[in-house]
Amino acid sequence: MRPLGYVPIVTRRPEAPASGQPTHTEVSVARQSPQRPDADEPELDETEGSVESDVAEATSEAAHRDRSLWDELRIDPIEIALPAGTGFTLRAYRPARELTPTDVTERDEDDPFLARRQAAAAEEEDSDEVVILDEDLAKDFAEVDDEKSASGRTGDDEDSDEETDDDDEAEDAGDEEVPVFLSHRGRLLVFKTPESLVSYVRSGAPTDLSQLDSWNELSERVEPADIAPLDEDTYELDLVVENLRGGHDTWDPALLIEAGEVARDVAYALRLPAVLDMLSAGSSLDDLDEALRAAVNGGVGGFLGRRRLKKIGAQTASLGWRTIVGKISAVVDWRD
Repeated sequence: MRPLGYVPIVTRRPEAPASGQPTHTEVSVARQSPQRPDADEPELDETEGSVESDVAEATSEAAHRDRSLWDELRIDPIEIALPAGTGFTLRAYRPARELTPTDVTERDEDDPFLARRQAAAAEEEDSDEVVILDEDLAKDFAEVDDEKSASGRTGDDEDSDEETDDDDEAEDAGDEEVPVFLSHRGRLLVFKTPESLVSYVRSGAPTDLSQLDSWNELSERVEPADIAPLDEDTYELDLVVENLRGGHDTWDPALLIEAGEVARDVAYALRLPAVLDMLSAGSSLDDLDEALRAAVNGGVGGFLGRRRLKKIGAQTASLGWRTIVGKISAVVDWRD
Protein backbone atom coordinates (compact mmCIF):
# COMPACT_ATOMS: atom_id res chain seq x y z
CA MET A 1 0.00 0.00 0.00
CA ARG A 2 1.17 3.48 -0.75
CA PRO A 3 1.42 5.91 2.08
CA LEU A 4 -1.12 8.71 2.24
CA GLY A 5 0.10 11.74 0.32
CA TYR A 6 2.55 9.75 -1.77
CA VAL A 7 3.31 11.39 -5.12
CA PRO A 8 5.53 9.43 -7.54
CA ILE A 9 8.68 10.91 -9.04
CA VAL A 10 8.45 10.66 -12.81
CA THR A 11 11.63 10.44 -14.84
CA ARG A 12 11.30 10.88 -18.55
CA ARG A 13 14.07 9.24 -20.55
CA PRO A 14 14.94 11.49 -23.53
CA GLU A 15 14.88 10.39 -27.15
CA ALA A 16 18.13 9.54 -28.81
CA PRO A 17 19.93 12.79 -29.46
CA ALA A 18 20.71 13.93 -32.91
CA SER A 19 24.28 13.81 -33.93
CA GLY A 20 26.30 16.67 -32.59
CA GLN A 21 23.81 17.54 -29.88
CA PRO A 22 24.59 16.95 -26.22
CA THR A 23 22.59 14.49 -24.27
CA HIS A 24 20.70 15.49 -21.14
CA THR A 25 18.10 14.09 -18.87
CA GLU A 26 14.96 16.05 -18.01
CA VAL A 27 13.67 15.19 -14.62
CA SER A 28 10.21 16.39 -13.61
CA VAL A 29 9.62 16.14 -9.87
CA ALA A 30 6.18 16.80 -8.41
CA ARG A 31 6.27 18.53 -5.00
CA GLN A 32 5.18 16.14 -2.33
CA SER A 33 2.09 17.48 -0.59
CA PRO A 34 2.08 17.41 3.21
CA GLN A 35 0.17 14.60 4.85
CA ARG A 36 -3.28 15.58 6.04
CA PRO A 37 -4.53 13.99 9.21
CA ASP A 38 -7.63 11.90 9.10
CA ALA A 39 -10.74 14.05 9.64
CA ASP A 40 -11.76 11.82 12.53
CA GLU A 41 -8.45 12.23 14.33
CA PRO A 42 -7.87 15.47 16.29
CA GLU A 43 -4.83 17.47 15.38
CA LEU A 44 -2.27 17.21 18.15
CA ASP A 45 -0.48 20.18 19.58
CA GLU A 46 2.83 19.69 21.25
CA THR A 47 1.96 22.23 23.93
CA GLU A 48 -1.58 20.96 24.56
CA GLY A 49 -0.60 18.48 27.26
CA SER A 50 1.47 21.00 29.17
CA VAL A 51 -1.25 23.68 28.96
CA GLU A 52 -3.93 21.31 30.28
CA SER A 53 -1.60 20.28 33.08
CA ASP A 54 -0.97 23.91 34.01
CA VAL A 55 -4.71 24.70 34.00
CA ALA A 56 -5.51 21.67 36.17
CA GLU A 57 -2.78 22.61 38.60
CA ALA A 58 -3.97 26.22 38.77
CA THR A 59 -7.55 25.07 39.33
CA SER A 60 -6.46 22.74 42.11
CA GLU A 61 -4.48 25.51 43.79
CA ALA A 62 -7.43 27.90 43.50
CA ALA A 63 -9.82 25.34 44.99
CA HIS A 64 -7.42 24.73 47.88
CA ARG A 65 -7.14 28.44 48.46
CA ASP A 66 -10.93 28.86 48.39
CA ARG A 67 -11.52 26.18 50.99
CA SER A 68 -8.73 27.38 53.23
CA LEU A 69 -10.33 30.84 53.27
CA TRP A 70 -13.79 29.54 54.11
CA ASP A 71 -12.54 26.97 56.62
CA GLU A 72 -10.51 29.62 58.41
CA LEU A 73 -13.32 32.17 58.62
CA ARG A 74 -16.10 29.56 59.13
CA ILE A 75 -18.34 31.05 56.47
CA ASP A 76 -19.42 29.22 53.31
CA PRO A 77 -20.66 30.29 49.88
CA ILE A 78 -23.80 28.51 48.76
CA GLU A 79 -25.69 28.35 45.49
CA ILE A 80 -29.46 28.19 45.52
CA ALA A 81 -31.83 27.68 42.61
CA LEU A 82 -35.40 28.98 42.86
CA PRO A 83 -38.15 29.35 40.25
CA ALA A 84 -37.03 32.96 39.69
CA GLY A 85 -33.42 32.00 38.98
CA THR A 86 -30.14 30.80 40.44
CA GLY A 87 -27.77 32.83 42.59
CA PHE A 88 -25.12 32.89 45.28
CA THR A 89 -25.22 33.86 48.95
CA LEU A 90 -23.30 33.14 52.17
CA ARG A 91 -24.12 31.06 55.25
CA ALA A 92 -22.45 30.47 58.60
CA TYR A 93 -23.22 28.53 61.79
CA ARG A 94 -22.64 30.04 65.22
CA PRO A 95 -23.89 29.43 68.79
CA ALA A 96 -27.33 30.95 69.21
CA ARG A 97 -26.22 33.15 72.11
CA GLU A 98 -23.70 34.90 69.84
CA LEU A 99 -26.27 35.97 67.24
CA THR A 100 -28.87 38.71 67.09
CA PRO A 101 -31.87 37.52 65.04
CA THR A 102 -32.66 39.41 61.88
CA ASP A 103 -35.17 42.25 62.21
CA VAL A 104 -38.32 41.30 60.30
CA THR A 105 -40.44 44.32 61.30
CA GLU A 106 -40.11 46.08 57.96
CA ARG A 107 -40.65 42.88 56.00
CA ASP A 108 -43.79 41.98 57.89
CA GLU A 109 -45.19 45.47 57.38
CA ASP A 110 -44.84 44.96 53.63
CA ASP A 111 -46.75 41.67 53.81
CA PRO A 112 -50.47 42.56 53.44
CA PHE A 113 -51.64 39.11 54.52
CA LEU A 114 -49.54 39.15 57.68
CA ALA A 115 -50.59 42.72 58.46
CA ARG A 116 -54.23 41.67 58.10
CA ARG A 117 -53.75 38.75 60.51
CA GLN A 118 -52.00 40.98 63.03
CA ALA A 119 -54.80 43.55 62.82
CA ALA A 120 -57.39 40.83 63.40
CA ALA A 121 -55.46 39.59 66.44
CA ALA A 122 -55.29 43.12 67.84
CA GLU A 123 -59.04 43.53 67.41
CA GLU A 124 -59.64 40.30 69.31
CA GLU A 125 -57.50 41.55 72.19
CA ASP A 126 -59.31 44.91 72.25
CA SER A 127 -62.70 43.21 72.22
CA ASP A 128 -62.06 41.39 75.50
CA GLU A 129 -64.80 42.32 77.95
CA VAL A 130 -63.83 43.85 81.28
CA VAL A 131 -65.72 42.16 84.12
CA ILE A 132 -66.37 44.29 87.19
CA LEU A 133 -66.70 42.19 90.32
CA ASP A 134 -68.81 43.21 93.26
CA GLU A 135 -67.18 43.53 96.68
CA ASP A 136 -68.16 40.12 98.08
CA LEU A 137 -66.97 38.27 94.96
CA ALA A 138 -63.68 40.16 95.02
CA LYS A 139 -63.10 39.04 98.65
CA ASP A 140 -63.72 35.42 97.66
CA PHE A 141 -61.11 35.65 94.91
CA ALA A 142 -58.68 37.27 97.31
CA GLU A 143 -59.06 34.41 99.79
CA VAL A 144 -58.45 31.86 97.02
CA ASP A 145 -55.29 33.74 96.01
CA ASP A 146 -54.04 33.69 99.61
CA GLU A 147 -54.56 29.93 99.80
CA LYS A 148 -52.65 29.44 96.55
CA SER A 149 -49.80 31.56 97.84
CA ALA A 150 -49.59 29.56 101.06
CA SER A 151 -49.59 26.24 99.22
CA GLY A 152 -47.06 27.59 96.76
CA ARG A 153 -44.55 28.33 99.51
CA THR A 154 -44.44 24.64 100.44
CA GLY A 155 -43.30 23.77 96.94
CA ASP A 156 -40.59 26.41 96.68
CA ASP A 157 -37.81 23.80 96.74
CA GLU A 158 -39.40 21.81 93.95
CA ASP A 159 -39.94 24.96 91.90
CA SER A 160 -36.33 26.00 92.39
CA ASP A 161 -35.17 22.60 91.12
CA GLU A 162 -37.38 22.95 88.06
CA GLU A 163 -36.06 26.47 87.44
CA THR A 164 -32.49 25.16 87.63
CA ASP A 165 -33.32 22.49 85.06
CA ASP A 166 -34.89 25.14 82.82
CA ASP A 167 -31.77 27.31 83.14
CA ASP A 168 -29.59 24.36 82.14
CA GLU A 169 -31.76 23.69 79.11
CA ALA A 170 -31.62 27.37 78.14
CA GLU A 171 -27.84 27.32 78.44
CA ASP A 172 -27.64 24.21 76.26
CA ALA A 173 -29.89 25.90 73.70
CA GLY A 174 -27.55 28.89 73.68
CA ASP A 175 -24.62 26.61 72.86
CA GLU A 176 -26.44 25.05 69.90
CA GLU A 177 -25.11 26.25 66.55
CA VAL A 178 -27.75 27.86 64.35
CA PRO A 179 -27.59 29.22 60.80
CA VAL A 180 -27.16 32.85 59.78
CA PHE A 181 -27.21 34.06 56.17
CA LEU A 182 -26.17 37.02 54.11
CA SER A 183 -29.46 38.69 54.88
CA HIS A 184 -30.81 42.06 55.97
CA ARG A 185 -34.07 43.01 57.65
CA GLY A 186 -35.62 39.62 57.13
CA ARG A 187 -34.67 39.23 53.47
CA LEU A 188 -32.19 36.78 51.98
CA LEU A 189 -29.70 38.54 49.68
CA VAL A 190 -28.99 36.40 46.60
CA PHE A 191 -26.60 37.52 43.86
CA LYS A 192 -26.67 36.45 40.21
CA THR A 193 -22.87 36.53 39.84
CA PRO A 194 -19.86 36.03 42.13
CA GLU A 195 -18.65 39.51 41.17
CA SER A 196 -21.80 41.21 42.44
CA LEU A 197 -21.69 39.23 45.69
CA VAL A 198 -18.07 40.17 46.34
CA SER A 199 -18.81 43.80 45.49
CA TYR A 200 -21.58 43.87 48.10
CA VAL A 201 -19.40 42.24 50.75
CA ARG A 202 -16.62 44.75 50.15
CA SER A 203 -19.00 47.72 50.15
CA GLY A 204 -19.56 47.58 53.89
CA ALA A 205 -23.34 47.48 53.38
CA PRO A 206 -25.33 46.25 56.39
CA THR A 207 -26.01 42.54 56.71
CA ASP A 208 -26.76 40.05 59.47
CA LEU A 209 -23.35 38.44 58.85
CA SER A 210 -21.55 41.64 59.87
CA GLN A 211 -22.00 40.64 63.52
CA LEU A 212 -19.53 37.79 63.01
CA ASP A 213 -15.97 38.38 64.22
CA SER A 214 -14.56 37.09 60.92
CA TRP A 215 -16.69 39.31 58.66
CA ASN A 216 -14.24 42.20 58.33
CA GLU A 217 -11.43 39.87 57.34
CA LEU A 218 -13.65 38.22 54.73
CA SER A 219 -14.54 41.59 53.21
CA GLU A 220 -10.83 42.33 52.80
CA ARG A 221 -9.74 38.97 51.38
CA VAL A 222 -12.59 37.53 49.33
CA GLU A 223 -12.28 37.43 45.54
CA PRO A 224 -14.85 36.43 42.87
CA ALA A 225 -12.85 33.24 42.22
CA ASP A 226 -13.47 32.23 45.85
CA ILE A 227 -17.23 31.99 45.28
CA ALA A 228 -17.16 28.31 44.36
CA PRO A 229 -19.74 26.39 46.45
CA LEU A 230 -19.17 22.73 47.20
CA ASP A 231 -21.59 20.18 45.79
CA GLU A 232 -23.21 19.76 49.20
CA ASP A 233 -23.74 23.53 49.37
CA THR A 234 -25.65 23.64 46.07
CA TYR A 235 -29.44 23.44 46.40
CA GLU A 236 -32.04 23.06 43.63
CA LEU A 237 -35.33 24.11 45.18
CA ASP A 238 -36.70 24.83 41.73
CA LEU A 239 -36.78 21.08 40.93
CA VAL A 240 -38.40 19.81 44.13
CA VAL A 241 -42.07 20.22 43.27
CA GLU A 242 -41.70 18.76 39.79
CA ASN A 243 -39.74 15.81 41.15
CA LEU A 244 -42.42 15.04 43.74
CA ARG A 245 -45.16 15.24 41.13
CA GLY A 246 -43.46 12.50 39.14
CA GLY A 247 -44.45 9.86 41.69
CA HIS A 248 -42.61 7.64 44.15
CA ASP A 249 -40.50 5.87 41.52
CA THR A 250 -38.95 9.12 40.30
CA TRP A 251 -38.23 10.78 43.64
CA ASP A 252 -34.62 11.92 44.03
CA PRO A 253 -33.62 11.37 47.70
CA ALA A 254 -30.49 13.56 47.53
CA LEU A 255 -32.41 16.44 45.96
CA LEU A 256 -35.25 16.29 48.49
CA ILE A 257 -33.07 15.79 51.58
CA GLU A 258 -30.79 18.70 50.69
CA ALA A 259 -33.80 20.89 49.95
CA GLY A 260 -35.19 20.13 53.41
CA GLU A 261 -31.89 21.07 55.05
CA VAL A 262 -31.57 24.47 53.38
CA ALA A 263 -35.29 25.20 53.82
CA ARG A 264 -35.00 24.63 57.58
CA ASP A 265 -31.91 26.83 57.74
CA VAL A 266 -33.54 29.67 55.82
CA ALA A 267 -36.77 29.38 57.79
CA TYR A 268 -34.89 29.60 61.09
CA ALA A 269 -32.53 32.40 60.11
CA LEU A 270 -35.17 34.47 58.28
CA ARG A 271 -37.84 33.80 60.93
CA LEU A 272 -40.46 32.00 58.84
CA PRO A 273 -42.55 30.16 61.44
CA ALA A 274 -44.98 28.77 58.87
CA VAL A 275 -42.16 26.96 57.05
CA LEU A 276 -40.70 25.68 60.31
CA ASP A 277 -44.10 24.28 61.28
CA MET A 278 -44.46 22.49 57.94
CA LEU A 279 -41.05 20.84 58.41
CA SER A 280 -41.29 20.27 62.16
CA ALA A 281 -41.05 16.85 63.78
CA GLY A 282 -44.17 14.78 63.21
CA SER A 283 -45.32 16.70 60.12
CA SER A 284 -45.99 14.88 56.85
CA LEU A 285 -42.98 16.51 55.18
CA ASP A 286 -40.77 15.53 58.10
CA ASP A 287 -42.02 11.94 57.72
CA LEU A 288 -41.06 12.16 54.04
CA ASP A 289 -37.57 13.38 54.98
CA GLU A 290 -37.03 10.57 57.51
CA ALA A 291 -38.27 7.91 55.09
CA LEU A 292 -35.92 9.20 52.37
CA ARG A 293 -32.96 9.13 54.74
CA ALA A 294 -33.80 5.59 55.83
CA ALA A 295 -34.14 4.45 52.22
CA VAL A 296 -30.74 5.92 51.37
CA ASN A 297 -29.05 4.20 54.32
CA GLY A 298 -30.11 0.78 53.04
CA GLY A 299 -30.44 -2.43 55.02
CA VAL A 300 -33.57 -3.27 56.94
CA GLY A 301 -34.10 0.40 57.70
CA GLY A 302 -33.89 1.13 54.00
CA PHE A 303 -36.55 -1.47 53.25
CA LEU A 304 -38.86 0.00 55.88
CA GLY A 305 -38.11 3.50 54.60
CA ARG A 306 -39.17 2.56 51.07
CA ARG A 307 -42.38 1.08 52.43
CA ARG A 308 -43.07 4.31 54.31
CA LEU A 309 -42.44 6.35 51.16
CA LYS A 310 -45.15 4.47 49.30
CA LYS A 311 -47.65 5.53 51.95
CA ILE A 312 -46.88 9.23 51.50
CA GLY A 313 -49.11 10.94 48.98
CA ALA A 314 -47.21 12.50 46.10
CA GLN A 315 -49.82 15.22 45.66
CA THR A 316 -49.78 16.17 49.34
CA ALA A 317 -45.98 16.32 49.38
CA SER A 318 -45.78 18.41 46.19
CA LEU A 319 -48.40 20.87 47.42
CA GLY A 320 -46.61 21.27 50.74
CA TRP A 321 -43.27 21.89 49.08
CA ARG A 322 -44.81 24.33 46.63
CA THR A 323 -45.95 26.38 49.61
CA ILE A 324 -42.48 26.23 51.19
CA VAL A 325 -40.69 27.26 47.99
CA GLY A 326 -43.19 30.09 47.54
CA LYS A 327 -42.64 31.44 51.07
CA ILE A 328 -38.86 31.29 50.72
CA SER A 329 -39.01 32.97 47.31
CA ALA A 330 -41.09 35.76 48.83
CA VAL A 331 -38.28 36.78 51.19
CA VAL A 332 -35.46 36.64 48.62
CA ASP A 333 -33.92 39.94 47.54
CA TRP A 334 -32.32 39.32 44.13
CA ARG A 335 -29.22 41.36 43.35
CA ASP A 336 -27.51 41.58 39.96
